Amino acid sequence: MKDVVYFDAAASFLKPESVIAAQVDFLRRGYANAGRGVCARAGAVDDMVARSRRRVADFINADIAQVVFTSNATDGLNRIVNIILNRFDKISTVAVSDLDHHSARLPWVELVARGKIRKIEKCELDENFNINPNSVPKSDVLIITAMSNVLGVAQDVSAIIRIARRKNPNVITVVDATQYIVHNNIDVKKWDCDFLVASGHKIGADTGVGILYIRDTDKYMPDKFGGGMVMRVDDDEIVLNKSPDKFEAGTLPLTQICGLSVAIDELESHRPDLNLIKYMYDELKKNPRIKMLSSRDAALLTFVIDGMHPLDFGAYVGANDICLRVGNMCASWICRALGFDGVIRVSVGPWNTIADADKFISVVKKIVK
Repeated sequence: MKDVVYFDAAASFLKPESVIAAQVDFLRRGYANAGRGVCARAGAVDDMVARSRRRVADFINADIAQVVFTSNATDGLNRIVNIILNRFDKISTVAVSDLDHHSARLPWVELVARGKIRKIEKCELDENFNINPNSVPKSDVLIITAMSNVLGVAQDVSAIIRIARRKNPNVITVVDATQYIVHNNIDVKKWDCDFLVASGHKIGADTGVGILYIRDTDKYMPDKFGGGMVMRVDDDEIVLNKSPDKFEAGTLPLTQICGLSVAIDELESHRPDLNLIKYMYDELKKNPRIKMLSSRDAALLTFVIDGMHPLDFGAYVGANDICLRVGNMCASWICRALGFDGVIRVSVGPWNTIADADKFISVVKKIVK
């Protein structure tokens, strides 16, 4: 499938050869369980996990103990809900925005239905569909989507959190950095966030590994229990290990963790070329049937076509060996705010070229006349 143009990086990054090689080598020559063995091979795996954790910590400017490995961002976002509720029996108000992915908001919506949360309030979006920091309501928990997977614009996370803390110094801030982390540097200390999540597969690592940042690890109890997270177990007492171990019950996704640090190295060396987005934006905008929804400077390209369903368009370009995403992107709220049930999204990775963009533009011209 060498001739296929893959324009779906925002859904999942293609894997660099270095990531594949690192994981294959680990599986062939270095595999053992972590945190449970005393042999040299098991010790080498422990060292690998520690190195990967350090690489992630450096990548987001966190401390090692604040980095917890999960299975993906969805897992992290759901775990955060349980971790918070372990400490607080009831949450009064949770603030969200229409930029949110389903994973960020649905767990809280469910808790409203169960009576665990009194209400959900929304941060207002400005005329460009960005979060207006001054509109952030007073809340106990604030969910911030650092970059929408539909519109691809980085939000001012620092300003949003700063204003939220003025209204409630004890607000718990949760940042979904799944799309943001691909294109921008993250500094959790400058952001002053309490929690942050991201997925490995969005930055070139394998599926099955995610990043969960917890600022005050001593403040919270774990949401899972099992092997590797306890120091001592008596008949009526559990003595937990320190973080991150206490949040990582059971066997970790070791192969994926091995590739994660390599993927971060690759990403920092080869970020996606967003000039391709600008180029395609300029060309598609010439067609009167195409309505651009994302901005020219966005990290992705989102549009709709007058008189054509997004699914039909996806099928047409797919038949021409172009992979992209159509639908609501698991972000129903922003699609509705834009006035559409579904959209067309083009997202690029470091592997994409101007020739890929030209092929796409040529196919679009044949389809949309």
